[in-house]
Amino acid sequence: MRGAGMSLSLCLSSFLLFSCSDFLDREAGGSDFTEEQTFSDWENFTAYHMDGYNYLRHGALRINNSWLDAATDLAMCSYSDGGVRKSFNVGNYNSSFGSAELTSTMEHYYRAVRKYNTVIARAEIVPKPTDAAKLASYTQDKQNFVAEARFLRAWAYWEMFLRYGTMPIITSRLNPDGNLIESILYNENGELKDEGGRPTVKQYVVDFILAELADCESGLLDNMRGDTRDGRITKGMARALAARIYLYMASPRYAEESGVTWQQAANAQKAFMNDFMGDYSLMPDYSSAILKTVNAGNTEVIFWRNDGTVGWSAVMRDVPPAEGGMGGNCPTQNLVDMYDMLDGSSPFTSYDVTGAPVYGTDQMTPTVNSASGYNDENPVEGRDPRLAATILYNGVHWGTKDLDMTEGGADNAYGDANATKTGYYMRKYVPEDIFNTTAHSGNASRNWIFIRYAEILLNYAEALNEVSYDANKNTICDLLNQLRGRAGIEGDLRNRLTEDLTSQEAMRNFIHKERTIELAMEEHRAWDVRRWQCATEALSRPIIGMTVSKAGDGTDVYTRKIAQTRIFEERMYLYPIPETEIWKVGPYGFKDNPGWSEY
Repeated sequence: MRGAGMSLSLCLSSFLLFSCSDFLDREAGGSDFTEEQTFSDWENFTAYHMDGYNYLRHGALRINNSWLDAATDLAMCSYSDGGVRKSFNVGNYNSSFGSAELTSTMEHYYRAVRKYNTVIARAEIVPKPTDAAKLASYTQDKQNFVAEARFLRAWAYWEMFLRYGTMPIITSRLNPDGNLIESILYNENGELKDEGGRPTVKQYVVDFILAELADCESGLLDNMRGDTRDGRITKGMARALAARIYLYMASPRYAEESGVTWQQAANAQKAFMNDFMGDYSLMPDYSSAILKTVNAGNTEVIFWRNDGTVGWSAVMRDVPPAEGGMGGNCPTQNLVDMYDMLDGSSPFTSYDVTGAPVYGTDQMTPTVNSASGYNDENPVEGRDPRLAATILYNGVHWGTKDLDMTEGGADNAYGDANATKTGYYMRKYVPEDIFNTTAHSGNASRNWIFIRYAEILLNYAEALNEVSYDANKNTICDLLNQLRGRAGIEGDLRNRLTEDLTSQEAMRNFIHKERTIELAMEEHRAWDVRRWQCATEALSRPIIGMTVSKAGDGTDVYTRKIAQTRIFEERMYLYPIPETEIWKVGPYGFKDNPGWSEY
């Protein structure tokens, strides 16, 4: 049972992470500047604004050294102290093992909102720079800073929405001695407003977030590819984020409350493609779309966290133990099963709304499409090349050797607690240059991608199918052919319109499958299955692995197994409001999300 709320006080604003004693005495992000120093000097103010980019979170190992995709059916953390194993996977959403993802996301983003609100409020009063070069760009820089802060604030509220639903919207720079929080959360009688001051989905997402993105776009930079300002927020980023949000709002979970239609979602994707045609395009191969940096010519990445190079310490947790790593984020057979064959056919006969094949009563064996040539005795042979670019499997050459994942083999040794439990290791987002020598002395860039052009194509295909399968099926095939052709898959999807992709439902399930494999390990799956309203089905199913053993004649034998069972209940569509935040908001307490108040 959660504790009762604490009494209302002048520091009620602590709900939004302001302290009455240190409100802006020191800058967030570690600066030693006082408020006066920060806002009386243009260079200091510029540094204060740029620090706001640090609130963009990197996905690698964020959840106590594990990945969010390991909280879905796509992956499993191999080591027992990985955060998802002690929180998401066992249904313990109040667990401190879930790290900042479960316990501090609200705090993290409201701190960010505080900074962005301050930039917006103070930009006009900061003195102009005295340096001639900086003075020449002052007007443009000020416009850009305010627009960037508005974008980043919209992003922060969107990230909170995915996890907690709608939250109180704060757009003013709070006075720690004022009563702004009371006016937002409480009515004139001192009672907590209906829904605890939380707006409707339409008010929060459509009327605020989408409106902010539209309003700030004109003040943002154009595409800065190759410029020293690369990584700053651009017009394309704002439009791409809006396009994603339109798709989400048209999806089954949100459509009724948001009022957004699939046609609006389709229009948003098409407008992006038309208006930014010269700025973004698919990279020629799948791996370079992930690992090649924007500065090195990656035309596919739209919005990303602009990090520097990383070395062995950044990837060792996701490297096979025989290479000196800890196994880490191990892809599942569930994910492997979603990849088509190289010739463009599907290996299994039917797929569900989650994008996964339909499994039999044993919950791990789908019915094979005999015409595809798929053989469970070698489940990676003849498959979509995106599989090999995403997943390390038995026998593949990687680093300095061929991987041996047979039972007792070098990469699946007996007694090694960190060895893969699924029969696979992750390749995507692990730059091979770092450890292609025995000294593991290499380094490589690993920027975290929020949005890339491939997603826009997938968004458009999904929206068009929901608008009208019959009217749009050929266009949908053309969009998906771009992604599949780039990966190296043979065949034209149009040929399957008379075979297995013969209805809107079949195409829907296929698009969900294509989206899942194209964007695997990029933090899409957890939110996609929620917006499709099938998270309980997708995230409570058993995690399937593959045991590889040696037959008497020395050949490898593949056997499916249940590697892990998972818990996912209806209330887990949203995270619980952190208990510490509930306590901070007055005598009535902040209203928790459905199903969590008794836990």
